[in-house]
Amino acid sequence: MNQVAALSIIVLTRLALTSMMKLTMEKPPVMTLDPENLKAAMRAWSAGVTVVTAINEDHKHGMTVNSFTSISLDPAMITISLQAGSRTHELISRSRAFGLTILSAQQTGISDIFAGRVPDVEDRFVGLKTETLVTGSPLIAGGLAWLDCRVAETFAAGLSTLFIAKVLAARGTGDGQPLIYHNRVYWQLSQLP
Repeated sequence: MNQVAALSIIVLTRLALTSMMKLTMEKPPVMTLDPENLKAAMRAWSAGVTVVTAINEDHKHGMTVNSFTSISLDPAMITISLQAGSRTHELISRSRAFGLTILSAQQTGISDIFAGRVPDVEDRFVGLKTETLVTGSPLIAGGLAWLDCRVAETFAAGLSTLFIAKVLAARGTGDGQPLIYHNRVYWQLSQLP
């Protein structure tokens, strides 16, 4: 095949693809997703359990969160997602800082308290030993690791807000059993052979 024929084929292929993309992108299919179907599918996702905490003007609060991930080591940054309108969301939005405790397998009770599963608990910190690093956000003793963070950016995402934060301080060695959440129950890890 000569160069002119090959070039013609490439040009025609690009034109055809461009036309197809334009047609499909102009009228995307209308689909609605039942939130219950998404919830059911997300139950297949296993995740470690954290408690995110914040303090502002002597008001402190926290909540159990598993929508957390590291996004950069240099600069050190993480992201969390919190439901807009929650007390923890409000405190983080005001203080622009939060603490994150990665829970151990022995802390299911703490996870339940901060998830709001224990009725009649007004102050989730009663009886808990906490400490602080840089921002003053409380970190829960007994966890596997702790991150003290300053909010760098926020993005509205449906009913939630995505907080991107710089990690100002971190402690933890990775030793111990993490608390895992899968299909609405807690699990422990076991190493595969």
